[in-house]
Amino acid sequence: MIGLKKIASYLIESKVILYPTDTVWGIGCDATNFEAVAKIYKIKKRNESKSLVILVNSFEMLQNYVDTIPANIKNVLNNANNPTTVIYTKPNNLAKNVIASDNTVAIRIVKDGFCNQLISEFGKPIVSTSANTSGKPSPKSFKEIEAVILDSVDYVVNLHQDKVCSKPSTILKIENDGCVTIIRK
Repeated sequence: MIGLKKIASYLIESKVILYPTDTVWGIGCDATNFEAVAKIYKIKKRNESKSLVILVNSFEMLQNYVDTIPANIKNVLNNANNPTTVIYTKPNNLAKNVIASDNTVAIRIVKDGFCNQLISEFGKPIVSTSANTSGKPSPKSFKEIEAVILDSVDYVVNLHQDKVCSKPSTILKIENDGCVTIIRK
């Protein structure tokens, strides 16, 4: 595997990577870079009205990108056994094309070692969207990733290529009244 500094340099250069996340293989880039995010939509052949998931590595980093983190969400995330993505309102400091039309953004604090280290090295959030073209099933392993995806990214991380992932993250949404709704369990 190429070093974390080298992978982070791809992200700094507005490039797109294919990498193992805490759930499935993902296509990623700098979540603050509009042009890099646009490349992901093009690779996936996905309409920009569909938002993307963002990965951060800590509550401290999360605070830079959302207006508020409700205490009940902190409690849920601290006690979650599975990767949990939260849809937050009023995002800040992110590329406009990762923000949904209703001014929300889906963000997950990763606990996975590789993702955590990569985000630490890069110092900013990373886009994480499944490594498939829009409308096709999410690949459960590296072997299931379509050649068109492999050929479209700038770098493929050589790690966990034998791992099989069968469960996506739990998705929670913070409603305007502060209540939390389960979108996907």
